[in-house]
Amino acid sequence: MTLTETAATDARQRPPGLTSAEAAARLAQDGPNAVARPHPPRLLRRVLAQLADPLVSLLLAAGAVTGLLGDWADTAIIAVVVCLNTAIGVAQQVRADKAVAALDTLTAPTARVTRDGAELVVPAADLVYADVVRVEAGDIVPADLLLHDAHRCQADEAALTGESVPVARAAGDELSAGTVLVTGRATGTVVRTGSRSALGRIAELVATTHAGPTPLQRRLTRLSRVLGAVAVALCLVVFAVGLASGRPLLFMALTAVSLVVAAVPESLPAVVTLSLALGARRMARRRAIPRNLHAVETMGSVTVVASDKTGTMTEGRMTVRRAVTAAGAVSVTGTGYEPAGRVDGGPLSQPLLELARAGLLCSDAVVLAPAADRPAWTAVGDPLEAALVTFAARCGLDPAATRAATPRWAEHPFDQATRQMTTVHRDGDAFLTICKGAPESVLAAPVADPADPRVAAARQAAAELAAAGLRVLAIAAATTPEPVNPIAPTGLRPLGVIGIEDPLRPSAAATAAEFAQAGIRLMLITGDHPGTAAHIAAQVGIWRPGDPIATGDRPEHAHQVHVFARTQPEQKLDIIAELQHHGHVVAMTGDGVNDAPALSRADIGVAMGGGTEVARQAADLVLLDDNLATVGHAVAEGRRVYDNIRRFLRYGLAGGAAELAVMLIGPLLGLGVPLLPGQILWINLLTHGLPGVALGAEPAEPDVLRRPPRRPDEQILGGGLLQGILALGALLTAVTLGVGLYAAAAGWPWQSMVFVVLGLAQLGIALASRATRPRGTRWANPGLLAAVALSALAQIAAVAVPALRALLGTAPLTTTQLAVCAAAALLPGAVAAGWRSARRHHHNRR
Repeated sequence: MTLTETAATDARQRPPGLTSAEAAARLAQDGPNAVARPHPPRLLRRVLAQLADPLVSLLLAAGAVTGLLGDWADTAIIAVVVCLNTAIGVAQQVRADKAVAALDTLTAPTARVTRDGAELVVPAADLVYADVVRVEAGDIVPADLLLHDAHRCQADEAALTGESVPVARAAGDELSAGTVLVTGRATGTVVRTGSRSALGRIAELVATTHAGPTPLQRRLTRLSRVLGAVAVALCLVVFAVGLASGRPLLFMALTAVSLVVAAVPESLPAVVTLSLALGARRMARRRAIPRNLHAVETMGSVTVVASDKTGTMTEGRMTVRRAVTAAGAVSVTGTGYEPAGRVDGGPLSQPLLELARAGLLCSDAVVLAPAADRPAWTAVGDPLEAALVTFAARCGLDPAATRAATPRWAEHPFDQATRQMTTVHRDGDAFLTICKGAPESVLAAPVADPADPRVAAARQAAAELAAAGLRVLAIAAATTPEPVNPIAPTGLRPLGVIGIEDPLRPSAAATAAEFAQAGIRLMLITGDHPGTAAHIAAQVGIWRPGDPIATGDRPEHAHQVHVFARTQPEQKLDIIAELQHHGHVVAMTGDGVNDAPALSRADIGVAMGGGTEVARQAADLVLLDDNLATVGHAVAEGRRVYDNIRRFLRYGLAGGAAELAVMLIGPLLGLGVPLLPGQILWINLLTHGLPGVALGAEPAEPDVLRRPPRRPDEQILGGGLLQGILALGALLTAVTLGVGLYAAAAGWPWQSMVFVVLGLAQLGIALASRATRPRGTRWANPGLLAAVALSALAQIAAVAVPALRALLGTAPLTTTQLAVCAAAALLPGAVAAGWRSARRHHHNRR
C-alpha cells in the first residue's frame, strides 16, 4: 500500500467519536483491516448496559420469580417488556453514537498545506507523504514532520513521552504527530502518517476510554434505585394485604411481582438517550457541535456566558478603517479581504506607504483570491494579520512581490505576555526591524523612546481610535546596518497606528437581550483596550456610561461587572473560579491554545470553529459559525432536553403511582384484587413503551428562553414535579376506582373496565403532557400521536380479541361499557390540560 493509499485508509477507518490522535493510536493497535472485522462485542456491551440499569434489573428479577412460580404467561409478558425496552434503548444508543460520529467529522482536525505553490486548508486525514505543512501555536501536529523552517518552536510532547515541559524544536528536527505546538510556528515535510507515525508506533500511551455517564444520568440512576426500593416496599404491603384478605399465596406473589414491574419507568434510560441524541443533532443543525452529550444537558442550566469579542459578538472579518501617521489620518473603504477599496484623505503619502509595508511584512497571513471551491476572498491565518495584508493591497502594494523583495531574516512571533511581534528583514544592504502590537507595548520603552514627540502623538491617536470602537495596532520600525535581536528590539521609531474594525454582528444586541430575558448574564472578556471594550459592550447593550470596567488582573470583580478588558487568556481561569464560587454555571468562549485551561475549567467550554485545534479539543461545544447567537440556540436545546425528561417522569411515575394505589385501595373498597398480574404488565408495556419514549422528542416550548435557568442544585423531581406526580396519580386512582365501583354495582365486568380505564387514562395523560405549541406547529412530534393511537388500539384489543382475552384474563365489554371507560379515561387528561392552561394564563398575566 502506498503512503497516499494509507492516508485515505486512515480517513476511512477513523472510529467514531475519537480525535485524530486517538484514531491514529487505535488504528495502529487494530491494524489496517480493523474496520473490516465485525464488532459483536460492542453490540453485546450495549445490550448489557441496558440490562444493568437498576429499573431493568428489577424486571429481570420479576421475570425470574414468575418463571420459578410457573406463571409462563406473565413471564412471557415480562420478557416482551424487557426485550422491547432493550431494543429501544440499544437503537437510541446507536443513534446517539452515529450523531456523535457525524459531529466529530464536523470538528475533525485540519492542516495548512502547500500544494502546487498554493496554501490550502485540508482535513488532517488527507495528508500524504511529502506534503509541506505549516503549524502554528495551538495546532495539533497532524503527521510526523521533518522541519525545514522553525521559529521559537516549542512542542508539548506529553501525549508521547509523558513529559509535561515543552521541548524546543529547530530546523532539521522532527515534529511528531499528536504533539501540540505551544509557541512559535514551523514548516515541515510530511514523512509519516497514520499508523506509521510516532504516535501510531507507541499507541499504547494513548488512552481511548469511553466517556462515562453524564451528571444527569447519574442523578437518574440514583432516582431509579430509590424508585425501585419504594416500589418493592409497597408491593410487599400489597402482598401482605392480599394474604390477610384470604387470597392464595401464589396469586399474591405474582401480583406483587407484576406491580414491581408496573411501578418502575423502565423506559427512562431510552428516553434520556433519545433526548440527548436529538438535542445533539438539533444543536448541530444550528452550527453548534457538542463534543460530548454532557454538553447538551448542561447548556440548559447556564447562568453566565463569558464571551470574547472577536468573531462572537463581531463578525470576525477584520478590516482596516483608519490609519494615522506623521502625515495625518486617512480612512479606508472596502469590505472583507478583497483588495478592492479606497484610501481617503489625500494622495498616498510616503509615511502611509511605510506603515502599510511594515504591517504587511510583520505578518504571516495569506489572502487567497476566489476559486472554484471558495467564491470569496479568503484569509488563511490570523484574521487581524489578513486585514493588514488587505490594507497594503488597497494602498497599491503587491503583497507577494513586497515580501519577496524584503525577505524575512529573523523573527520573534507574537508573545501574549508582551503583546507584540517582531520581524527582521533584509532590505537591500541593510536590515529592517519591525515591531507591531498593542500601543502600550510598542509605544513604550524599550521598543520606542517615550521622549520622542512622535510617540506621544501616536499614543493620543491610539486612544482616539480605541474610543471609536476600533481595535488598535501600533507599528514601529528601524533600519540598521546589522540585524537587531528580535527578542528585545530597542530604539525603533513609531510609524503610526492602525484602527481595525470588526463589525458588530447584526444579531449581537438581540442575542444579549435574549440572554437577559432568559436570566443569563452576558459578559464581555477581551484583551482589547478598555475604550474599545466599552464601545462594543455599549453597542451590544450590556454596558452603559458610568458602569465599571474591570481588567484581567482583578478577577474578584467578576460577579459585579459585565466587561473585562486587557485580559490575558490565563486570567480567565480566575474569572471563572470567581463566578463559580458565587454559584454560577459558566459557559466560556475561547479560541487560542492559552484558552484551553479556561475552556476545561468552565462548566461548558465553547470553542470557535476557526480557532486552534487545542481549544476545540478542550471544549464541550464547538461553534462552527463563531456566532454568539448560536450559544442561545444551544441553551434553548439544553432546556428542551431537560423539560422532556421531566415530562416523561411526570407521566411515567404518575401512572406507576396510580397502579400501586389502585392495588392498595381497591381491596379496602371491596374490589378484591382490581387487576390480574398479566393485566398490570400489559398496561405497563403499552404506556411505558413507545408513548414514553416519544415524549423525549417533544419540541421546545415558546417560553423556553423567557424563564430563568434552573438552579444547579435542583433535584430532578424538584421544582414542583413531585407534587404534580402525586396529584396526577391521585386523579388517575380516583377515576379508575370510581369506574370500578360503578361497574361492580351495575353488575358489569368491573375488573376489565378498571383495566381499560387505567390504561387509556395514562395515554390521555401522555397527550396532556405535550409541550405547548406555538401557532403553526400543532403537528410537531407526530410520533407521539401515532404511539398513543397504537397503544390505545392495543388496549381496546385486549378486551375485544379472544386470544388476548384468554392471555390476560379479561372479559368482553359492550359498546356502552367501552363508552363509559373512554369517557372516564378522558377526564384525567382533560383536568391536567386545563390545569396547565390555567397556570400559563396566570403566569402570562403576571
